[in-house]
Amino acid sequence: MKRLTLLPLMALLAMFSFSCSTDSVDEEIETITSSYVPQAKSMEIEILELINNHRITNGLNALNNMDAIKAQAFGHTDYMIDNNEVSHDNFYQRKQNLQNTAGAITVAENVAYAFSSAESVVNAWLNSEGHRNVIEGDYTNFDISAEKDIDGKWYYTNIFIKK
Repeated sequence: MKRLTLLPLMALLAMFSFSCSTDSVDEEIETITSSYVPQAKSMEIEILELINNHRITNGLNALNNMDAIKAQAFGHTDYMIDNNEVSHDNFYQRKQNLQNTAGAITVAENVAYAFSSAESVVNAWLNSEGHRNVIEGDYTNFDISAEKDIDGKWYYTNIFIKK
């Protein structure tokens, strides 16, 4: 019984241990629900093509890109740049949004930082078992956001869904 009451207390303590302002929380929620879809960059198109080529070579279906996914990926990439940190923060909010707006049954994502070419970031993901499993997973759609920070370093969010 003590363990059951301790768990919620520890969760609350963890929540209050992180510093965030109401504004940043509101901005993140706004970003997550945003429908803004930027025009695809050549870097992003190349990443999507490399991933689909890998999937086809391995006997898997090619994935279709989707604006709803691109909007979520873009919002998260901007969030990572704003925080100067690569992360999966707020993944469950992105997942829920894609379930509600895009009919996603399953959602997964890969993130990365500082790779300077499409080939280098895709190779890094393929050389990591967990990231490769996402790329080779049972999905129908995907999209990516690749953005540079003020120092010119790239941040990436690649989201996959199954409809």
